[in-house]
Amino acid sequence: MAFDGPPRVRAADDFATVTLPECDCDALRDLLIAERPATVIEIGLAYGSSALAIGEALISVGGDRHVILDPFQDSEFRDAGWDVIRSARLDCVATLLRERSQIALPRLAAEGMSADAAFVDGSHVFHNVFVDLYYLQTIVRPGGLIVLDDHWWPGVATAARYFETNLGWRPYAVANGTPGRLRALRLPDPPVQPSFKELTPFWPAA
Repeated sequence: MAFDGPPRVRAADDFATVTLPECDCDALRDLLIAERPATVIEIGLAYGSSALAIGEALISVGGDRHVILDPFQDSEFRDAGWDVIRSARLDCVATLLRERSQIALPRLAAEGMSADAAFVDGSHVFHNVFVDLYYLQTIVRPGGLIVLDDHWWPGVATAARYFETNLGWRPYAVANGTPGRLRALRLPDPPVQPSFKELTPFWPAA
């Protein structure tokens, strides 16, 4: 798959554009192996490259739960990503919820789900990313890790910047040897409780 791509794509160049590159998949896998997570939540499956990296990391450290949210897996990707997960026999740890993350995450939080890390590669629209990160901070344990793909997109960068400047999230180095697509943020422990009287401006510098 890394060389030839999946058997089904939305458009001729979609796989190369959408899927996480091999170097970033390796970096994500190694980052999670160092974290030794039991549970990882992933937003966005697409063609499954990042999910393979997460699954490899979980299996390597004895983790047992990989929750994936993707409402477009059947309608747009025709299960290309999920078929890859099943063919790699990673469905022993992976569960696919075919729902919008902005709808599913509040329910998972209300049900008391806890995760050690999250990978976010869903909508890049600011308000969607903001809602994703808001609920992930209630699901990912204090001190846990949230990794963003396409962190330079304005909606992604701006949403993340709010949590960095107002809630104490801190950048965490991603070692992949090249300037990659990933940005990792470490959640504070204990969580920061901001005052309603203050708000630090968080619009990224141009």
